[in-house]
Amino acid sequence: MPFHEVFVGLGVLVASVVFVLEARRRGALNEQSLAAVTGALVGGAIGMRLAGWLETLDLEELWLYGSRSILGGLTGAYVGVLIAKRIIGFKERTGDLFAPAVALGMAVGRIGCHLTEAPGRPTDLPWGVHAPPSTPECPGCLTGQAMHPSFIYEVVFQLVAYGALVWARRRITQPGELFTLYLAAYAAFRFVVEFTRANETVWLDLTRPQWFLIPSLALLALRLAYGWRRGHYDPLFRRKVMT
Repeated sequence: MPFHEVFVGLGVLVASVVFVLEARRRGALNEQSLAAVTGALVGGAIGMRLAGWLETLDLEELWLYGSRSILGGLTGAYVGVLIAKRIIGFKERTGDLFAPAVALGMAVGRIGCHLTEAPGRPTDLPWGVHAPPSTPECPGCLTGQAMHPSFIYEVVFQLVAYGALVWARRRITQPGELFTLYLAAYAAFRFVVEFTRANETVWLDLTRPQWFLIPSLALLALRLAYGWRRGHYDPLFRRKVMT
């Protein structure tokens, strides 16, 4: 049974339902917002495959096997939304509608990764897991080594992020800031959790995702500083705005 594809499909379904519910709650459920969802789905699918192809530059890998990259998918989804909104002339920000949906959808999708992919690097921690010897690209699985359940770490993070976003959405009123907070938190988490993942290191003991994240984190830090200086996050800390 293709567990990965099943859970990815369930993740997309969950994300779509959460998006519709959030858009309805905010009074933003309309043809334009649904067009943005379509752009996200198409862009995400292309981004996932294109990012995997760029790692190998193998067209057969791209079209037949469909190497997947979550970071590529998120980037593609973001670009897809921008293109869709540009085509229909929709200027309202939609990121805050996507943030809770993406978090919960990712939590579901990562379960499929845990069931089918190499869990992570070897560990002596008591919660290390063992994967079947048939797991692809997993030398540690053949020797029975305990490994970091890196995808479970991400499931937990995404569930916590979803809860935090639901809590914060009534407090953060500036459009786009909720989505910015989620992106910054996920980028920082993903950079750290990569040290437990089974991904190949390419330079300075860092993986390709980490090298992609370094400039992304720098840009997100500048964006957070911009929002902080303008008091957009004050309601989260009940900090008085300086006048």
